[in-house]
Amino acid sequence: LQRAAQQLRPSSPIRFHISSRTDAGVHALANAAHLDMHRAPGRAPFTGPQLAQALNHHLRPEPICILSAQRVPSTFHARFCAVSRTYIYRLLLGCAHPSQIPVFERDLCWAPPGGSLDIGAMREAAQFLLGTHDFSTFCSPGSEPRGAVRTLQQLQLQPAPALLARH
Repeated sequence: LQRAAQQLRPSSPIRFHISSRTDAGVHALANAAHLDMHRAPGRAPFTGPQLAQALNHHLRPEPICILSAQRVPSTFHARFCAVSRTYIYRLLLGCAHPSQIPVFERDLCWAPPGGSLDIGAMREAAQFLLGTHDFSTFCSPGSEPRGAVRTLQQLQLQPAPALLARH
């Protein structure tokens, strides 16, 4: 996105900030971001739709797109002003070997080996995760666990069929 924004010919370097990072193999859906961008003197600022269209033009053929854009106060920061984040973890059951994962599902879900899961027991155990907890034990060894205290307000387990049927 930073490279695409530079194509818009700003008058100073663009600073790009995203609301949250993703780990390797994790994909973000509807992630908020902001650009600190100044146009050359005498040039009108982009409107939100103009900026979205221009960025999407320069993002091709990347597999991401800008859904919408709007001007925000200079005090806004996508990461620090975020009120909440939603995470979706998908499990694909019934694959005896990773080669059985449908091609369009690879890297978008986890296919644990084994049979079915006890959804009732998982829902019961999930209740212990609700509330405010220190998750620093889940940080990488040797890393500084800054901000590892998190509040889980809601946790849902929803069995559903795979996105793509296997033949």
